[in-house]
Amino acid sequence: MVEAAVKAAKAAFPIWSSKSPLERSQILNKLADLIEHDLEAFAQAESKDQGKTITFARTVDIPRAVYNFRFFASSILHHTTECTEMPTMGCIHYTSRTPVGVAGLISPWNLPLYLLTWKIAPAIACGNTVVAKPSEMTSVTAWMMCKLLEKAGIPHGVVNVVFGTGSKAGEALVCHPDVPLISFTGSTLTAQRITEKSAPHCKQLSLELGGKNPAIIFDDADLTQCIPTTLRSSFANQGEICLCTSRIFVQRGIYNEFLKRFVAEAKKWKVGDPSDPTVDVGALISKEHLEKVRNYVKKAQAEGARVLCGEGVDSLALPAGNQKGYFMLPTVITEVKDESCCMQEEIFGPVTCVVAFDTEEEVIERANGVKYGLAATVWSSNVGRVHRVARRLQCGWVWTNCWLVRDLNLPFGGMKASGIGREGAKDSYEFFTEVKTITIKH
Repeated sequence: MVEAAVKAAKAAFPIWSSKSPLERSQILNKLADLIEHDLEAFAQAESKDQGKTITFARTVDIPRAVYNFRFFASSILHHTTECTEMPTMGCIHYTSRTPVGVAGLISPWNLPLYLLTWKIAPAIACGNTVVAKPSEMTSVTAWMMCKLLEKAGIPHGVVNVVFGTGSKAGEALVCHPDVPLISFTGSTLTAQRITEKSAPHCKQLSLELGGKNPAIIFDDADLTQCIPTTLRSSFANQGEICLCTSRIFVQRGIYNEFLKRFVAEAKKWKVGDPSDPTVDVGALISKEHLEKVRNYVKKAQAEGARVLCGEGVDSLALPAGNQKGYFMLPTVITEVKDESCCMQEEIFGPVTCVVAFDTEEEVIERANGVKYGLAATVWSSNVGRVHRVARRLQCGWVWTNCWLVRDLNLPFGGMKASGIGREGAKDSYEFFTEVKTITIKH
């Protein structure tokens, strides 16, 4: 399957790469229009496929997938190259960027169409052809998108989607000698294997991996904004977003007040049928993942931590048709030590730990004390403090007094075990193209 897909992509590359940026832009915009026209069908499919709430699929996943195509359709029209002159040598130098070839794109299960299109859009906008492997756990919306490719005017072979497991389809794609680029979003452990398997071919890699993202809340934070946003950053999409907050550091002066209000609001989040627009938390991806998340809560309790709400503390009332589903209440844990697995490892579920801190210096050291470095949030009305802390946090993105406000022009990616490479207009353009310098003597 992968062999046939790579062959088709390689054969389509000369025709697609020869199209002008304007031609490619028009086709990407057409595909965006077609997905937007079927937005409700895509949202329904993704809600059923992954277990996320229909509201999240309607307002976040599918609209962002549409936006990805439109954004890169526009940005590809405005890239520039460099030119310098050496009058004493009678020479000018300029750079030329060309598409690389076949790009291998591997996307995860948690935001299926959104993250898949975030890879496909810049790759084909730059003139590459692609072989994409969505997660075998949530592949319905990728299949639906495939049915729109020809209607949008994308030639045969430009976008190839293979369905299969990572150990077979994914590994075959990573190891294929005719696939010089691999863009992967997923676990750090899988990324290590991708790095090892691709090394003999010297492939370009972009790896967007896990996180253990801290929220740092100083005593001058506006809690009326901070609490609802931090609830969302902790429990949105069942906590199954790599950017979700799973460690909350609260300055001691407001710790008790924050904890009281945060727990009270967390208990109001409605868990249940994902197709119900009033539901805040849907089902987790699988029985195995639900057990994994629950086990983290059990480990924390065994270490002496307190569960203030959620798993094992509050009863979960589900509709009759959902009682065998993989549901879990938003869970808040406190009195957790920094070395606990709940503070060190990515849980990827509706679980967050709340702990107190005293000083700015202390909280920076503790926030940085994990192997990950994807994102963080800082809450304070002190502008100087916000800048100081943000610069010293070891992560790729820092939000201050907000969360998940994105601009695709800006670099996105992690530090440490959270990945290598950056995504964004300029960074994606540079990743999906090769540059050569041309010198002309006149």
